[in-house]
Amino acid sequence: MERFETESLALMPGQKVQARILRHQPWGVIVEIIGYENLGLSASIDMIQQFSRPTLPHDELLALFPPVGSRVDAVIERICRWNPPVSVRLSIRPADLESLTWRCDFCGDPITLGPGGDALVLDSRSHDGPGSHTIVSHRHCLAERIRPENGGERARAWKVGKK
Repeated sequence: MERFETESLALMPGQKVQARILRHQPWGVIVEIIGYENLGLSASIDMIQQFSRPTLPHDELLALFPPVGSRVDAVIERICRWNPPVSVRLSIRPADLESLTWRCDFCGDPITLGPGGDALVLDSRSHDGPGSHTIVSHRHCLAERIRPENGGERARAWKVGKK
């Protein structure tokens, strides 16, 4: 048995993908992420959470659901690798496709994932057991939590992913 699944590590919050709509559910749609069909992951778009408003009639909300079989541009909002299968939640909100904003798991302040953002995505895994957890952090929130005497790692937190 593998300690943790590694194939889905190619996917991370803020990443833009294309998805094919497989079926409708009362709350949203089940999709497959194009190019990652063989990973055996569960992927969905929660249409109610993304588009419902108290004034929006149910029929109008259902009309927003993309047709089964269609392809949509999406951005990865969350990934859960705690238990198999890996679960991916996507967003198709126009604002999220432009620039996904999330909350830092350390300070709780908004953070931009993707181009121009200051987010770091950390995957934490146990040394001796299955499962992993994704943490989204501001660079400064991570760097400030690394011991001052570990200057090399603090410096890398400020530089990782930057050219």
